[in-house]
Amino acid sequence: MTIKTLPTSPSVAKRAPVTVITTCYGRNRHLYNLLSSLMNSRIQPAEVIIVNDDADPKRLAEYDLNIVQIATSVNTPVSSTANRSINIDFDIGHNRNLGAAHATYGTLIFLDVDCIVAPTFIEQLKMKLQTQPNGLFMGQPRYLTRPLSEVEALQLRDGTLSVSYLNRLSVYNPYRDNFDKNEPCATKEQTTATKQTATKKTEDYGAFWSLCFAIKRQTFEQIGGFDTQYTGYGAEDTDFAFTARQLNMDFYLTADVVYHQQHSVYQPPLNHLDSIIINANRFYDKWQCWPMEGWLSQFAKMGLISWKVDQTTPIVLIRNPSCHEMASAHCPDAPYV
Repeated sequence: MTIKTLPTSPSVAKRAPVTVITTCYGRNRHLYNLLSSLMNSRIQPAEVIIVNDDADPKRLAEYDLNIVQIATSVNTPVSSTANRSINIDFDIGHNRNLGAAHATYGTLIFLDVDCIVAPTFIEQLKMKLQTQPNGLFMGQPRYLTRPLSEVEALQLRDGTLSVSYLNRLSVYNPYRDNFDKNEPCATKEQTTATKQTATKKTEDYGAFWSLCFAIKRQTFEQIGGFDTQYTGYGAEDTDFAFTARQLNMDFYLTADVVYHQQHSVYQPPLNHLDSIIINANRFYDKWQCWPMEGWLSQFAKMGLISWKVDQTTPIVLIRNPSCHEMASAHCPDAPYV
């Protein structure tokens, strides 16, 4: 359904013909912060599609945005490699495809619900797609080192939480390909035409991460959207990028920042063991190479799975992690893994 917004200020920011798509369940604190950042963008997206079942429509109506709320896909049991029935908790690929199918505009920006966009993020990605309409563009994540407080969330909503404040509260992931830390991030207050931020083309399609990316709808449809034979967590975004490479689509990293909201993680991600096994096997069948090798190696060393980097047979689950192993892997305060 479309959410009718309540005016929050006398003037509405200029809106660009862009559809932002996000999907979530049980992450509404993150969702509201994302909406706050979109509402205070230098140029707002003309449409925000939320594939979500549990956000309060009355709360969504408080944001001066054109919000369309769509129900998520229904969870279904799947069979694991150990021939046991399991439930995968969230079908993110299917939900993203659903959002794209309902998009009004030809420029699509996909954001994970735990993103906070820098003020010029929407404008910059739109400009880049105008220049390279067949490209796949990924933003630059910075990781908040703690959750935003209620006061900070209110400041974000009011447009008074500055980029410099968020920069001080966040860090780069040193294991990812990052832009120069001195690359300027334009602010909302700039009144002149925004100069394009840095972009670099890369052949490393394995570096694609669907946390924050932009693509034309026609290109998304040519790729076929996200392969819905992946389920739950892991490898669906690498598969998406590999398909783009197979179709000779250019992949660009950009200096346009999103701030990843801090939440607890598992290192290694034992909480996603079932879906990682299913998705790794699916990926190998399709591409004849293994994704997520670091995680698979850690699972194998723990004796959880039977896997070697040069094997050509499906991964087999040996055992589930113990309660102690789960507790030891839990990292409540890490900004990233």
